[in-house]
Amino acid sequence: MGYSTSTAGSQRFRWPHFYLGVAFTTMATLLLELSLTRIFSVVFHYHFAFLAISIALFGLGAGGVFSYLVADWRGDLFSKLGALAAANSLVVLVSLILSLSIRQNLGFWSLAAVYFPSTLPFFLSGTVVSLAIAETIERVDRVYFYDLVGAGAGCLLLVPLLNTFGGPNTVIATAAVFAASAAIWYSLAGRVAGRVASVALALGLLMLLGYNAKYRIIDVKYAKGQTLANEQFVKWNSFSRIAVAPERISKLPTIFIDADASTSIANFDFTSITEQDRRALLRTGPGFPYIVRPGAKTLIIGPGGGWDVARALASGSPDVTAVEINPIIAETIMRQKFPHLSRHLYFRPDVRIVAEEGRSFVRRSKEKYQVLQATLVDTWASTAAGAYALSENNLYTSDAFCDYLGHLTGDGILAFTRWGVEPPRESLRLLSLARVALARLGQNEPWRNVIVARQGKLRDSQGWGALDTVLIAREPFSAGDLERARNAIREGGFEPIYLPDENIPNPFTEMLRTPDIRAFYERYPFNIRPVDDDRPFFFYTVQTRDIWKFLGYFLRGDQPTSSRADFQVNMAVPVMLGLLAVSLMATVVILALPPLLLGVRLPRDKGILKFLLFFVFIGAGYIVIEVALIQRFVLFLGHPTYALTVIIFSMLVASGCGSYFSRRVVRSSQTRLSGAMLLVAVSVALLTICVGPVTESGVGWPPWLKVILTVL
Repeated sequence: MGYSTSTAGSQRFRWPHFYLGVAFTTMATLLLELSLTRIFSVVFHYHFAFLAISIALFGLGAGGVFSYLVADWRGDLFSKLGALAAANSLVVLVSLILSLSIRQNLGFWSLAAVYFPSTLPFFLSGTVVSLAIAETIERVDRVYFYDLVGAGAGCLLLVPLLNTFGGPNTVIATAAVFAASAAIWYSLAGRVAGRVASVALALGLLMLLGYNAKYRIIDVKYAKGQTLANEQFVKWNSFSRIAVAPERISKLPTIFIDADASTSIANFDFTSITEQDRRALLRTGPGFPYIVRPGAKTLIIGPGGGWDVARALASGSPDVTAVEINPIIAETIMRQKFPHLSRHLYFRPDVRIVAEEGRSFVRRSKEKYQVLQATLVDTWASTAAGAYALSENNLYTSDAFCDYLGHLTGDGILAFTRWGVEPPRESLRLLSLARVALARLGQNEPWRNVIVARQGKLRDSQGWGALDTVLIAREPFSAGDLERARNAIREGGFEPIYLPDENIPNPFTEMLRTPDIRAFYERYPFNIRPVDDDRPFFFYTVQTRDIWKFLGYFLRGDQPTSSRADFQVNMAVPVMLGLLAVSLMATVVILALPPLLLGVRLPRDKGILKFLLFFVFIGAGYIVIEVALIQRFVLFLGHPTYALTVIIFSMLVASGCGSYFSRRVVRSSQTRLSGAMLLVAVSVALLTICVGPVTESGVGWPPWLKVILTVL
């Protein structure tokens, strides 16, 4: 092992170059992992973003095992590392092209087919890092410092690269970084030809990146089993891929989010709007609240292409605030590239557009509104942070509903529209949130504060469902409100689902009026219990007893017949179980095959099992803390991407610093190591106690102060 003692410790050894090679490798690895979460969310479905995380962790672990098995192979170490890194840059490019060529939805077996080839870049990266650490074990504390700092740098680069170049081009940039690391390794080996070839490869990949950014030869052409055609505009950011294309049936200009969710662009001239257009806007489910409360000061969360804004204006609203989380939609499309498609709707003086996460805006706002509306707002697409969660959505929690109700005037109403299916799920869960939120505000008869109306028929919904609009009032609805609601239901051809002064036999009435809500939740066929900020999985409605039924759908490659929403969201846990099975198979393969094929025995030293378990528990604890902090700080920092970047960067760099100073602090003392672990446990406990109150009190602080507090 030529560099572990003599060469690595000599003065001739170029440690800065070595550290830079390690940092480049880990930076590219983290960039690749996080950018794949975005690409998989677009090409497949949001829950397949977990696939990228599993692929990365498995590949890195497999590379570590492989490096142990081949440690005695002949050849100069740095030449090996250079060859592996150069090969990895090409493997990354090939695996990207293969991933983008998948034309069908993933089932269990096709999932396995994607899993193993995509693991190879991480396998090679893990091999490089493991060999480098093994050969410089005397300075492992410093090597690991640069390892983690490099990964932290990759985290910082993710957002600007995705925002500027998009998902596929970020992966190409990752390949270029791997090629640059190969040049460093070859330089340490004294191989001029290898260094020149690696530099040329890196420059070639950068040229490909620039060309591809303009002409999109390597791009998402197929997504979720469909061909993406006639796209007039495409732009990525750190949490979405936004495209403008004609809708397949109506041919109207439509905004597509991650090749799945969509919103057409409203096109009305409000300087001379006809009565027919006004009625067409208001006699819809999302227009229902503006008939009950006409001319209201309005807050709209997730306006998209502007339809809810148009409905508010059609009702005579003089003041409309629309909060859109995606700046590509709010600014690039609606105000810069295609303002004419909406007749400059977002430039009107009575319309205020804010590019921000809706819940965060509500929390820091001091204004009160008569109507607060959200129509089919969801986040099935995976942010890099959201890849760790089963479609978590902080807009739909009991805590969020308390925030919303607290920002209503005395006569204000919440208006939420969700898919209406049989048996009801999403719209019924809205009522469970309303019950909790109203009770916290002292409204102990929630059945007096709710109206539900349904637009459309289930048979005409193309597998999604009808539109259920749920109105939740800050105070009980008045007789005048109920009269206007009945007129709107009659004139719009809606189906009355729940009215406070009627006894319509259905689950909505039963939920709002039952004296034993727990028994209702238990016997209902779907999980519609209220969710809060600590468990914000609003869309996941499968009862625990029915998980195996959905797992059967996944294994057979079927979709539930009741609603496409079942596949979009409720298939998440079966997908995770399938992914777990594939991962376990992969783990068995990597642990069993190398000893059999290569005749190498894994270590059986005394105490090795305890040693390995120690690191297993450290790694598991690290990930659990990371995920919990990301979820907790999403609201505080105002955006999932900010939480991802700040939390992961801070933890990686802090861990690197801990590694750098570990020998000075611990000094190979078991007592000091035990004390350090105890200090970690105490720190985590204190963080758990303090993080809630601090984030609650600091919601209105300036962004720079929030970032500093989060880092600390």
